[in-house]
Amino acid sequence: MTTELIPAAIAAACNRIAPLWPLKHFVAVNPFLGFSGQAFATTCATLRRVAHTDMLMPRGFYREALANGVIDDAAIAKGLAAVPQAHFVDGVAGVKAALARDPAPPGPSAVVATVAEVLDMLAAGDRLASRTAFMIDEVSKFCAGYFDEGQSSWKQPGRSQPLYAAWRAAMAHDRNPETMGITGFRAAIAMLPADPEETIAVVVARLGIPPRALVDYLHRALFDIGGWAAYVRYLVWDNGLYGRADDRLVQLLAIRMAWGFALWTERDDAAFRAAWAAAMTVAAALPDAHDDALDPELTVDLVMQEAYEAAFQRRLLARLAGGAAPYQLPRRSEVRKPVHAAFCIDVRSEVYRRALESACPAAETIGFAGFFGYPIEYVPIGRDTGGAQCPVLLTPAFIVCEAVTGASDNEETEILGLRLLRRRAAKAWKSFKLAAVSSFTFVETAGLLFAPKLVGDSVGLTRPVSDPNTDGIDPALIPRVGPRLAARSVGGRPTGFTPEAALTQAEAVLRGMSLTSDFARLVLLVGHGSTTANNPHASGLDCGACGGHTGEANARVAAGVLNDPEVRLGLRAKGIDIPQDCWFLGCLHDTTTDDVTIFDMAEIPAEFGPAVRELQGWLAKASHLARVERAPLLGLAGASNIDAAVIARSRDWAQVRPEWGLAGNAAFIAAPRHVTRDVDLGGRAFLHSYDWQADSGFGVLTLIMTAPLVVASWINLQYYGSTVNNRAFGSGNKVLHNVVGTLGVLEGNAGDLKVGLPWQSVHDGQRFIHEPLRLNAFIAAPREAMNAVIAGHQGIRELIENRWLNLFAIDDTGTVTHRHDRDGVWEVL
Repeated sequence: MTTELIPAAIAAACNRIAPLWPLKHFVAVNPFLGFSGQAFATTCATLRRVAHTDMLMPRGFYREALANGVIDDAAIAKGLAAVPQAHFVDGVAGVKAALARDPAPPGPSAVVATVAEVLDMLAAGDRLASRTAFMIDEVSKFCAGYFDEGQSSWKQPGRSQPLYAAWRAAMAHDRNPETMGITGFRAAIAMLPADPEETIAVVVARLGIPPRALVDYLHRALFDIGGWAAYVRYLVWDNGLYGRADDRLVQLLAIRMAWGFALWTERDDAAFRAAWAAAMTVAAALPDAHDDALDPELTVDLVMQEAYEAAFQRRLLARLAGGAAPYQLPRRSEVRKPVHAAFCIDVRSEVYRRALESACPAAETIGFAGFFGYPIEYVPIGRDTGGAQCPVLLTPAFIVCEAVTGASDNEETEILGLRLLRRRAAKAWKSFKLAAVSSFTFVETAGLLFAPKLVGDSVGLTRPVSDPNTDGIDPALIPRVGPRLAARSVGGRPTGFTPEAALTQAEAVLRGMSLTSDFARLVLLVGHGSTTANNPHASGLDCGACGGHTGEANARVAAGVLNDPEVRLGLRAKGIDIPQDCWFLGCLHDTTTDDVTIFDMAEIPAEFGPAVRELQGWLAKASHLARVERAPLLGLAGASNIDAAVIARSRDWAQVRPEWGLAGNAAFIAAPRHVTRDVDLGGRAFLHSYDWQADSGFGVLTLIMTAPLVVASWINLQYYGSTVNNRAFGSGNKVLHNVVGTLGVLEGNAGDLKVGLPWQSVHDGQRFIHEPLRLNAFIAAPREAMNAVIAGHQGIRELIENRWLNLFAIDDTGTVTHRHDRDGVWEVL
C-alpha cells in the first residue's frame, strides 16, 4: 500500500467521530455527525457492516407498534415509498410477513474485523480472555489519567508530553499486558516509530489492511474506544474554533493501532494467521461506504422505521391543522399587550408558554435561541477567564464580567476574599478526605455528622446550592452582570460592549425575534437552567444554546443593553422605536421546578412596580399549571401538593429522573405564534418565532435554518441515538455511573468513556418516554427562499437531502402544504 493513502484515510476516519463535550458544559451532539454527508439509510448499513452497530429499534418494537395500531397499512405503504431499495419486498403484506420473523443473528464478527475481534472469536466468546475488553480498559485507564481535570490527587506522569509520546513512555514500564498473557507487548511498542502518523502507516502495512478497507478499519479502531475518541474529538473541535492546530485524535488512533499491532505479534500460530488472512480477504472485497447496499433484513427494519415516523407525522399534521388560526397580516393592535415573554426554543418552554398564555391570555410569548443573540464569555468575579455562553457552533464575540453593583472598593475586595477563602477551604477539605491518614478515622468520627444532611437529601428537604460562589454572601452584594464597556480589561482583553456593538447586537436580536414594534409594557427575556442534585449530567439539562450553562447571564446582558437609553436612541434611527414606558426584564426559567426568577429587581423603575407585581402573580399561576401538566410523567399525578412534590424532587440526591429534559422532542416550528398558539404540542416541539414578511432579504430565515434548526437536529439525533442503541450512543445505567477526571462517566469501574444520555433519560422503567423519531421541521416561509438557503449551505442541505431531518412548508394561511423531497422538489401534501 502506498503511504500517500494514509493521511487522507486518517482524516476521513477521524471525521467520522462526533465530539463529546465534558460534564462541566455537557451539550447535545449528533452522534452521526461524521456521516451527515451520506444518507441515513446508507449510514445504517455502514455501521452495521463496519461495527455490528444498529441505528434502528429492535424488530419487536415495530411489531408492538403494528399490533397496537400505532402503525397501520397506510403508514407501511409510506415507508415502502421512502425506501427505494425495498423493491424486492412484496408490498405491505410482504413487509408484515417479514416483520413476523426474527432476523438472522449477526455473525461472530463485523465484516471489518480488528485484530482484537479475531482473537476474541478464536477464544469462543470467553469474556475473561477477551482482548477487546482488556485493550479498552487499558486505553481508558491511561486516558483517564492523562486528561484528568482535577479529580485525581496524584497526577499521572508525562502529562506535559504529547499524548502518543506520553503513552509510549508509560508502556515502556507497564507490565500489565504481559501479566495478562500478551507476550512481548513492550517490545512490540518499542519497535514502532515515535511519530503517530508513521506508526499508523507501519501497522497498516504489517497487518496487511487492504486499501479498500482502510478508512473503515481506522474508523473501527476508533469506534472500539469511541468514548475517549469522542472526547479527544471535542478537544480538536474546540481548538479548531479558535484556529489552533490539534492532532491528538490522530495520536489516540496511533495508540489504538499500536495495541492492535502488539496483539497481532502475540500470536503466530496457524489458526490465528488463517483467521486473520480470511478477515482481510473479506475486507478486500468491501464496497465503498457510499455504495453500501441494504440487506433484506435491514431493509424491512428501515421500512418500519419510516412507517413509524410517517404515522407520527400524520397525527402531528392533523393536530396542527386543527389548531392553526387563520392568517392575518400584522397590524398595530388597538390594545397594548401587558407582556411580551421571549423564551428559549427548548421544548420545555412550550409547556410553560402555554401555561403563561392561559394565566394571562393577553400576553404574547416568543421563541428565540436561549442565548438571546449574545455570544459572550462570562467571567465570574475573581477570575480572568470564563465559560462560553453561546452555541458550540460559535465562539464568544464579547467578554462580560461579573461586577458588584453599588459596592465600595472595600466591599468588593471583601466579597472576592470570601470567594477565594471558600475555594481554598473546599480544596483543603477534599485533600483531607482523600488523604491516607483519613481513611478510617475520618469515616468513623465524621460520618455521623453527615446524618442530617443525608436524611434531608434523601427526602428532598435540603436545598441544593445553585451558585456556591455566592452562598453566604450578603444578598445585597451578590454580583450582578454588567453589560456596558468596562474601564478595565481581563487578561489584556477588553470587556463589555462598545456603543456600536451594543446597538448592532440589539437590532439583530429584536429583528431575529420579529419584535420591532408594538412593544408591551414589560418584555421578559427568559433564559433557562435546571436545579438537580447528585447529577453528573446536570449541565445537559441547562441551556444548550448557552454552551451547557444556564441562560441567566445572557438574559440579563440582553435586558441591560435593551434598557440602555443610548441604545434605544440608536434603534429609533433604525426604525425600531421602543417606548419609554417599556422595560426589559432578564429572567430564568428553572425547568425542573418551573419557577421563574426575575433578576435585577432593584434596578426596575418604581413606575413599573404595579405591573411587575401583577406579572409575578401570572408567573406563579403559570408555574403551577406547568407543574400540573408535567406531574403525570414524573409519577406525581396523585400528589396532594403538586408544587411541593415537584420542588422536592429537584432536591432529592437519589432521584434519577428529576425532570425529563428534552425527551419526546420531535418537531421544530418556525412561524408566527398564531400558527401554534391554540395547539397543545405536549412539550415536544422547538418553537421559533418567525415572520417572513418582516424578513427583508431572508437573512433571519438563513440564520434560523443554519443555526437553531441545526442545533435542534443535534439534540433530536442525540436522543434518537440514545434510544435506539444506548449501548453504543448513550451512557447506560445512571445508577452505575462513576465520574472520571471530572470530564465524563464510566458505567461501572472500567471500560470506555460513555457518550450520550443515560437510559433513565429516555425510558421510565416500563416504556420509552422518548420516541425514535427524526426531527420534523415546519417553516412558514416561501419555498423558493428555503430552497435558496438549502442550495447555499452544505450543512443544512446534507441534513435535509440525506433524510436526517424532514422539512415541511407552511403557507400564508398557516396550513402545512408541502414536504421537501430532494433536489429542491417539494411533495404536495
